[in-house]
Amino acid sequence: MGALFGTDGVRGLANKELSPELAFKIGRAGAYVLRQEMGTRALVIGRDTRLSGDMLEGALVAGICAVGVDVLRVGVLPTPAVAHLSRTLEAGGVVISASHNPFEDNGIKFFGANGYKLADVLEERIERLVLDEAAALPAPAGAGLGRVRELPDAVERYVRFACGTGPTDLEGMRIVVDCAHGAAFEVAPQVLGTLGAAVIPIFNTPDGTNINAGCGSTHPGALQQAVRAEEADLGLAFDGDADRLIAVDERGRLVDGDHLMVICARHMHRHGRLAGNTLVVTVMSNLGLHLALRDTGIRILETKVGDRYVLEEMVRTGCGLGGEQSGHIIFLEHNTTGDGIVTALQLLKVMRETGLPLSRLAAQMERLPQLLKNIRVRDRAAVMASPALAEAVARYEHGLNGTGRILVRPSGTEPLVRVMAEARSQTVLEEVVEELVRIVIGIDREPAG
Repeated sequence: MGALFGTDGVRGLANKELSPELAFKIGRAGAYVLRQEMGTRALVIGRDTRLSGDMLEGALVAGICAVGVDVLRVGVLPTPAVAHLSRTLEAGGVVISASHNPFEDNGIKFFGANGYKLADVLEERIERLVLDEAAALPAPAGAGLGRVRELPDAVERYVRFACGTGPTDLEGMRIVVDCAHGAAFEVAPQVLGTLGAAVIPIFNTPDGTNINAGCGSTHPGALQQAVRAEEADLGLAFDGDADRLIAVDERGRLVDGDHLMVICARHMHRHGRLAGNTLVVTVMSNLGLHLALRDTGIRILETKVGDRYVLEEMVRTGCGLGGEQSGHIIFLEHNTTGDGIVTALQLLKVMRETGLPLSRLAAQMERLPQLLKNIRVRDRAAVMASPALAEAVARYEHGLNGTGRILVRPSGTEPLVRVMAEARSQTVLEEVVEELVRIVIGIDREPAG
């Protein structure tokens, strides 16, 4: 990706790396490119609950209007809701969110009028216009300026859509919902309550600074405790912008994205609803997923890490289901991006149709021990290009002798190198990862040149 756009839009420390001045330029360039390439006349703009959201929204709106494109403002709403509205209103979309990152960070990502995130070529064109100080963009005056309108029924539109994707009745189900103090804090309990579930919401009082703080899909410990304490049927945890879902079964055990994909893929395949009899996953999916689907007749396609790559492969091959271990799962018949609420409803649909508790459904996959360490580095590219790292990975993979695997990759959104390994022995697993972490740190500390 380029200097601005990572694997999921532009991200950075709000008011520093992602300043209002930069947001204005991104809004102006993005609206211009979408109008030129797609004929976009208006952009739906939504955000999560971060304190910096108001500041960046104001700057983005100004930039969009400055090139004569209108804004439909929807306020706090999940990323997938903005994607849905972009498609159904035939407008483009912009989301202000840094997903699962800490509240100090923020981000900007665009959707086309088809509800899909922008192709690399369009992001690159936007980036060039933002970084080129000499770039001349139109500056209409008078009636040529863009207008700002509120979309007061945005939540209701999305709730109606989401309720139509899953079971028609959740009466009798008791569900704990961890809203991560994020964009789902109102809409997720509303969707489940509308369908008749008894909803126990937690972490649903955002104050601008507590998004993802010790809660949500990346910190599910409190949800696990709450499910047991409330004697609930299951728990659901979203991330900051609600495009991810992690579940907890009735015993308080985690059910991650790999388990969710196995549950849904097997059920859809059994009922003839799995397009292409194929599931698209990333290289980060656990070996247990592959073993669970090995004898089912379901084909597995692997991509690089990142939902954009999963989606590209799904569209290319005509597959309907794909996703990541993190819980970013795409049901393409329903939405054009990962949608945590839609994923939750597909899971609940399987539970309703089978009559089985989540613990029984999750038992279809045995998760091999996996360990992931994130190492903050100065130069991701230099670390990844090191022959010493490649040699070490090859050596340890040979030592695992087919009983595990190693994956070392750079983060697409943060200055991190991620070291992941799987092995049947926890002791071996920890030794391998710790040694690779030590090697990565040593490479990063080497003087340049």
